[in-house]
Amino acid sequence: MWTKIKTFFQRPFWSDYRTLLWLWLLLALIAGIIKSEANNFKIFRGVFWHVWNQTPLYIHYPAEYFDLNHYGPLFSLIVAPFAVVPFPLGRVLWELMLALCLYVAVRQLRMVKWQHIFIYWFCAHELLTALFMNQFNIAIAAIVVGAYCCVEKERDATATLLIVIGTLVKLYGIVGLAFFFFSRHKTRFILSFIGWSALLFCLPMLISSPEYIIGQYHDWIVRLGEKNADNMFSLYTNTSLLGLVRKISHCTTYSDLWIIIPGLVAFCLPYLRINQYKNEAFRYAYLAATLMFTVLFSTGSESSGYIIALTGVCIWFVSSPWKRGKWDIALMVFAFILTSLSPSDLFPKYLRDEWVKPYALKALPVAIIWIKLTWEMMTKDYEAKKA
Repeated sequence: MWTKIKTFFQRPFWSDYRTLLWLWLLLALIAGIIKSEANNFKIFRGVFWHVWNQTPLYIHYPAEYFDLNHYGPLFSLIVAPFAVVPFPLGRVLWELMLALCLYVAVRQLRMVKWQHIFIYWFCAHELLTALFMNQFNIAIAAIVVGAYCCVEKERDATATLLIVIGTLVKLYGIVGLAFFFFSRHKTRFILSFIGWSALLFCLPMLISSPEYIIGQYHDWIVRLGEKNADNMFSLYTNTSLLGLVRKISHCTTYSDLWIIIPGLVAFCLPYLRINQYKNEAFRYAYLAATLMFTVLFSTGSESSGYIIALTGVCIWFVSSPWKRGKWDIALMVFAFILTSLSPSDLFPKYLRDEWVKPYALKALPVAIIWIKLTWEMMTKDYEAKKA
């Protein structure tokens, strides 16, 4: 029986790029159709109309949606095509766009076929979790991966465009600057970053006014500061390494900087290994570390944002020039069960409600993998071994 099952899953259908593309688009379609509430998409849609009408972006609109908007004014232009069409159509198109963006970004990685296919299959469930929440974090993952790929292809202007979009929409995109050290055209990188920042900062003024947009950027920074304080012990946010430590310790008196600063130091130390820059596997390791760091060290991290981190986990696993051992495989299984499956009905409800959510345990496997990856980047030789 096991032989038949193995033979069934070894059929070319399961490792065909078209199979995975249609699977991801099907997941997006399912999420767009059956998720009736779609509060996040209501917020996203509202950003465009509030900018268009020049009404405040960062106040409550209980007649439209619950919660507050936390996205920058530039987001009004990103979401515009999906806001001007009827709500059900806009929501479905939004979901399809998100899934397609990440699919294309992963496809741009210079990997062999099995590596792409592994990433698509492993991340499929986490993608669905994010799609059910209409999460822009799917696009953030695509932006970071896309920026890396553009730097690799010496398309620095396109890389910085993606980084600036991600930054002015949700700040997370700023992590794309981690790839600056791998650029072969650093002056072009810097100048294009400055140019895109100025242009995209002003672009929403075309559908509103300069005074309004400048004021909204100020209010955005204030709102993000308030949200950071709100996130500390929230059950639904701070699902991060920061939240893991704080929620397990129940300590309120220390600053997150005690964790963030050592984390930044650990993240930056491998940059000192300049002789490893020439190895593509080392650069992939930094891409993986960047994707994981983005989620682990943010108090705003939500369960549905882990599509970013798990994309990094997969890249860590498939891109090393050495064969992954049994402990690495065990960590991947641990990540899939606790990080990916825990929000779903496939995971025991008692464990989810009594342990995983209250203590941000979804972050635990990713944190362990990130620490291991950091150690590898500091000690391993990433030069590809000849067969």
